[in-house]
Amino acid sequence: MIYILNTNLSDNKKIGNALPKIYGIGNQLSKQICDDLGISSGLKVGDLSPSHIDLLSQTIPQTYVIGAELQGETRRSKERLALVSSYRGIRHSQGLPSRGQRTHGNAQTARKGRFHLSRTVNKKQKRGSPLKRR
Repeated sequence: MIYILNTNLSDNKKIGNALPKIYGIGNQLSKQICDDLGISSGLKVGDLSPSHIDLLSQTIPQTYVIGAELQGETRRSKERLALVSSYRGIRHSQGLPSRGQRTHGNAQTARKGRFHLSRTVNKKQKRGSPLKRR
């Protein structure tokens, strides 16, 4: 295991497939980074020289926004949208889809944690029957 940019990368994976494990780096960006630095994307992480590891850990944060910085940036963006009361900001704060998707038959995971009035009704009570008093 090699520890680069707060992420453990497995020794037996190719560098092109291991870099996407870092938050903010996908497959295409991984290939681009390997090409820019002159590292073969087919090279295993365990076979990297210390100079290659240093080169990766120095140039990636200087060139790209990754990791905690990227997470903080997206969080601040969502907070800003909610602060100005835009539709997207309201949907983000409610935990609902913000790009126009339907929520009736889909987005169940987004709606799961919300409070539903129908769930508070006694489950033993049948529909249409009045409440029984003791």
